[in-house]
Amino acid sequence: MSNSSFLVPLFIDGQWIRPQGLDTTPVHNPSTGAVIAHAPVGGPVEVDAAVQAAHAAFPGWMETPPFERARLLFRYRELLVRHFDEIAAIISREHGKTRGEARGDLQRGIEVVEFATGIPSLMMGETLENVARGIDCEAIRQPLGVCVGITPFNFPAMVPMWMFPIALAAGNTFVLKPSEKVPLTAVRLVELLVEAGLPKGVLNLVHGGRGCVDTLLTHPLVRAISFVGSTAVARHIYETGTRHGKRVQAAGGAKNFILVMPDADVGQTVAGITGAAFGCAGERCMAGSTALVVGEASKRILPTLVDATRAMSVGRTDLDATQPDMGPVISAGHRDRIFSLLAEGEGQGARMLADGRTTRVADAPDGFYVGATIVEQQDPVGNTLMREEVFGPVLSVVRMDDLDTAIELANRSIYGNGAAVFTRSGKAAREFKHRIKAGMVGINVGVPAALACFPFSGWGESFFGDLHVQGREGVQFYTQQKITTTRWFAEGEGDIWRK
Repeated sequence: MSNSSFLVPLFIDGQWIRPQGLDTTPVHNPSTGAVIAHAPVGGPVEVDAAVQAAHAAFPGWMETPPFERARLLFRYRELLVRHFDEIAAIISREHGKTRGEARGDLQRGIEVVEFATGIPSLMMGETLENVARGIDCEAIRQPLGVCVGITPFNFPAMVPMWMFPIALAAGNTFVLKPSEKVPLTAVRLVELLVEAGLPKGVLNLVHGGRGCVDTLLTHPLVRAISFVGSTAVARHIYETGTRHGKRVQAAGGAKNFILVMPDADVGQTVAGITGAAFGCAGERCMAGSTALVVGEASKRILPTLVDATRAMSVGRTDLDATQPDMGPVISAGHRDRIFSLLAEGEGQGARMLADGRTTRVADAPDGFYVGATIVEQQDPVGNTLMREEVFGPVLSVVRMDDLDTAIELANRSIYGNGAAVFTRSGKAAREFKHRIKAGMVGINVGVPAALACFPFSGWGESFFGDLHVQGREGVQFYTQQKITTTRWFAEGEGDIWRK
């Protein structure tokens, strides 16, 4: 998959297809800037074929006992573990994550597969006898039909696996549309699912841009759509999908705040903030992008944080050699956008405490590198870097007088994915947990992303919909309830309601 002439295939109705005549987009190795493959730009024809295949496969897959669907996922899990290092290397090569970050990406996806193997219990219904005399009532869950996953570049394994394992376990069929920037991981995930015994048409893989997405959003046979990406696109997905009668969960962007109290442990706090802000080169919706440093914490912790940031190594992640602390960002265009936002923020009065714009990697001069950056904000309300999701290794720092004003500033954000506090005080931690407006909260945890058995619970403009990905909410999203009320008569029996 490293040949620049490699055409990424589609997978439709059990067949791998390399369509000729379609436009393509380049897939880069961000560490070097080299083109390693080309992804086809599918359109209505390819999307319709995938949806039709999923629709045709649905009746048989729905009738497959949930224990058999779970066994498929058990086999799939074993194949993912067997090929763990291979898949992690693909992620590093096409995305730029360090090998450790790539392993984490895949491990979190595998955990969702493990959760989904419990589907016989997760889909159990409820019953109640004698809701009235001689009348019983039961509630069961049934699958929806054809479901769609539209996934971003930043977690090539985990985010698709937030979606299709639970959807398939619940008895749905699926069409996956990964980011055209990282299609190779998705291809390998599907190959292993086929090897595990996936029936024809149950999962289909398409590639493309907005034309492909809009066809999925409006196709009459699609019942549900899952999306992760920017807030602007999430809103479009939600509004378009729901307008066409689809069930939609659409996760958007974020601006996550980390509050640092004066009593916080220096070493643990610095490690937590650098991991949250600069892990995965800041390209994640749970990145800790803003540190609100309260009172004396600015003297106790900020100098150490700046030193640790300046000391971070940046380099290639596509080699099996020793890995750097941080790899490249996804593309030259994204790197340039980050530089533009930094210049704009600096022009608005922000002060650079650690400047990653000068980072160079000697053996990869054409790679897409941005070094870890800390910006001290003088205007925490008006500066662009405080409002916009940078989606890069940039941490804004604001000095705050007390906990109350810090929480007030954080709660002004339109987003609400995650927030964290570093403190030794149970009182401060409880106050923060109770008052902060975010769906996922960390206490001395820099990235409070939910594990597979919990929903990924964004608030505000970080999420559009009612039921989140993962956990029991994920099962609820991919199923619908049916309530049956039953009364039986004996032969010749009259009015059972007689007094």
